[in-house]
Amino acid sequence: MKQIKFIFNKTKTKIIKYLEKVKKDHLIREYFNNNILFITFIILNVLNSTALRFFCMHSTENYLSIKAILADTIIVSALGSFVYLFKPKNRFNYLLVLTIIFTAICMINSAYYTFYTSFASISMLSLTQYIGDVGDAVVENVIQLKDMFYLIAPVILIIVHLRLKKQNYYKKVELKSLRKKNTLKSLTASGVLLVIFLLSLSSLDISRFLKQWNKEYIVMKFGIYIYQANDLVTSVQPKINAMFGLEQAKKNFDEFFENREAFDEENEYTNAFAGKNILVIHGESMMTNAMNLSFNGQEVTPTLNRLSKEGMFFSNFYSQVSVGTSSDSELTFNTSLLPTKSGTAFVSYSDRTYIGIPSLLKEKGYYTFSMHANNADFWNRRAMHNNLGYDKFYSKVDYQVDKENIIGLGLSDKEFFRQSIEKIQTISTEHEKWYGLLIMLSNHTPFSDVEKYGEFPVDIKENVTLEDGTVETKVYPYMEGTKLGNYFKSIHYADSALGELLTGLDEKGLLDNTIVVLYGDHDARLPRKDYNRLYNYDKETDDILDREDENYKEYDSYQYELGRKVPFIIWSKDMKGTKYNFENKNTMGMYDVVPTLGNMLGFKNKYILGHDIYNIKDNNIVIFPNGNWVNNKLYYSSQKAAYLPLTEEVITEEEINNNTEKTNKMLDISNDIIVFDLLNKDKFNNEEKGG
Repeated sequence: MKQIKFIFNKTKTKIIKYLEKVKKDHLIREYFNNNILFITFIILNVLNSTALRFFCMHSTENYLSIKAILADTIIVSALGSFVYLFKPKNRFNYLLVLTIIFTAICMINSAYYTFYTSFASISMLSLTQYIGDVGDAVVENVIQLKDMFYLIAPVILIIVHLRLKKQNYYKKVELKSLRKKNTLKSLTASGVLLVIFLLSLSSLDISRFLKQWNKEYIVMKFGIYIYQANDLVTSVQPKINAMFGLEQAKKNFDEFFENREAFDEENEYTNAFAGKNILVIHGESMMTNAMNLSFNGQEVTPTLNRLSKEGMFFSNFYSQVSVGTSSDSELTFNTSLLPTKSGTAFVSYSDRTYIGIPSLLKEKGYYTFSMHANNADFWNRRAMHNNLGYDKFYSKVDYQVDKENIIGLGLSDKEFFRQSIEKIQTISTEHEKWYGLLIMLSNHTPFSDVEKYGEFPVDIKENVTLEDGTVETKVYPYMEGTKLGNYFKSIHYADSALGELLTGLDEKGLLDNTIVVLYGDHDARLPRKDYNRLYNYDKETDDILDREDENYKEYDSYQYELGRKVPFIIWSKDMKGTKYNFENKNTMGMYDVVPTLGNMLGFKNKYILGHDIYNIKDNNIVIFPNGNWVNNKLYYSSQKAAYLPLTEEVITEEEINNNTEKTNKMLDISNDIIVFDLLNKDKFNNEEKGG
């Protein structure tokens, strides 16, 4: 103990003497004077990364996170340290290149977060081939003025460089610069900061960093630059794991399904629709919250509202997509698996073995088909639809597409449905039983073809009696001119198209023995501020109510996440008034569709993550690719390590920990199933035989 105290006091004395020397010799001032460009470089790029958190994660805790600022400073200063190995006249070029790279990282992630509410991944580079197909959506709905803010960094660096050059700064520094010594000093300073940073990390921080599921959390604790570096390693990892991690993945897979809780027993809905034709409608960007709204007495979604009242309506249903959006929803709907950790299953892992609803129904004598009037290779659907078990995929080449019938990204939903009815009629005459998928398109972001959606004002109209007794209609803008307002116009059009589809099918007799299954593929990815206007509009000021107002409705990040619910409806023309006509309010996710529908239609898939909602009932949990989860009692945010209670029931820490552990395990298992192709029986049979 005395020895430790002696060493401590000796070290303390040395530090004090050094600081006194620094103060006496003006070393700090001299360092700043001789390293103006390097210091400017560090400040600008750390400010950029801080601005990224400010624009994306709106809380003081996030954008002023000491850990993130420290981490970004370490990366910027460490890479910048090598500038001293260059001659002074070339140092600016090196720092400018680094600044451009850091700026690009911030700009890309800023724009990416706007649309996906997540940060960019190297593994998503394969998706750039689809940008041409959604160019308008990217320009109009993703790239914003805030994404240009980061360009200030290279501009300021250039200005500082030109001023220093004008003052002959680089010639003065030439004589004082000791290249290797200065490089070593800067790297040592970065190393000291790194040690401090590592000591500040908790075991939870390290665990989430290694898993990379929760990207927001990593950026909040490790900064954007370390996140991007880690993402690069993680994106390559599946290729490495596919060669070395198979044995452990297979072991975990076998144990998971051997010990999985059994919720697959028969219930009152078993085989309820066995032998029926099945028509699935993939509702692009359809959200449940739109179903509850009216403007001036006119419902936003009258068709969806009618179907929900006449069939089985699952009102607490969540999509579970990641960056693959529509393709992720198709994957989970058909297989009960979740999106992959990096890349997307449809693009990055289309050669894997999947057990899809179409293939399971083919075994029962069904003819299976899918229809989407878009490019067959968008989201690699041509390959994946074949892999999932569809006998035929009708794509853009199978439809008559003219300029006058295009809305948004392609053929309008009304024209798509009109032409599809003819194809379905032909299929119905040639096949005794069929299962079909119709993928809608018109309600796709950026919701800007307002003039083509038809008349649907999203303002407020009120009749006001004037002093002379006359009645005047007063109009308040309300949601007009907002992205959310345009979305309501768009979904109103899509809902109208859906109504025309059902009428057309009924006229051809195609609904007589058919069950219609409709699901929203994901939310519309719209800004939270628009919802704040929706729920807190003050018509007198044409603005949002003050928070202090008694009528103000809080719409925080939790409400925003809960508002992402999408409709899931099972309907037939004769279901109204039967035991199948009701609303199910239990929490349900897209991965619960396979077991729930499977029980009703008479097919089973053992390797699923979800449950039949009629067996698991109120004991269900829905997990999301970012590590968040929700059940009937609460919504848990893994980014915040906090939750929002949804009932007055007591919530224990043990329950939180168990569900979080379950979430992480299921995400890993699902990822391994796809990455390692664990459903490919031939692969493992050959290995067992030594092949």
